[in-house]
Amino acid sequence: MEFKMPERPQISHKGTFGRVLNVSGSEFMTGAPYLSSIAALRTGCGYLVLCTEKQVINALSAQTPDIVFAPIESLIEQIEKADVVLIGCGLSQTDETKKIFNTLLNNIKEDKPLVIDADGLNILAQANIKLPKNVVLTPHPKEASRLLDVETSEITKNPEYYAKEISKKYRCVTVLKGHNTVVCSKDSEIYVNNTGNSCLAKAGSGDVLAGIIAGLLAQKCDIFYAAKLGVYMHGLCGDIAKNDLSEYGVLASDLLRFIPKAINNLL
Repeated sequence: MEFKMPERPQISHKGTFGRVLNVSGSEFMTGAPYLSSIAALRTGCGYLVLCTEKQVINALSAQTPDIVFAPIESLIEQIEKADVVLIGCGLSQTDETKKIFNTLLNNIKEDKPLVIDADGLNILAQANIKLPKNVVLTPHPKEASRLLDVETSEITKNPEYYAKEISKKYRCVTVLKGHNTVVCSKDSEIYVNNTGNSCLAKAGSGDVLAGIIAGLLAQKCDIFYAAKLGVYMHGLCGDIAKNDLSEYGVLASDLLRFIPKAINNLL
């Protein structure tokens, strides 16, 4: 399949390329919101707001001038302003974060794109909640096993089948991560990715992928296309990065600087 980046008109402003709301991070997981936020910006979204706890804001605000921060108390206001919402990266699974998750789902418009990753998936697996219609779920096999109440070994034996099962159950686009990541549409159309290598098997890599997908959705990509292109780009980042750093030495944070190089391969 041939992929193309979304068009980028020269007569434009930050709003042209979309506003991402990232609801991520917790006291002991400040890396995940950073990785997912910068990934969305590197992919081309025009504006990103990280809505999170004060200690996360304090930890990250000195690291980058590129992220706009908002206190978690302003969540409902931020949902209304956003074009795309991402939730779950390093969120944790406390009673408070479960309330945050429910607040988001109760206040997001039915057609607003939503990416759910990491702890967002684990909270979802424990809840009986109806999702809006434009949702991307990004589980690894263990998270998929929780979503379906199936052994992880079964998921890894037949990822295409179980990606379809997740899409059917949650009426969503599913990104079932693995050596050859499987992307399944709401209508059970399957794409199997062929980019990437073992350097992506490292903590934080999935946060980068979630941010890439959110960044593409902000630029008005179709939800299934954004998931497929995001997975392809993420793998391509890994393929380019290993040439500089080896499959052993690539960190998730290294992937951020290879996103523009992956994009150049698609232009």
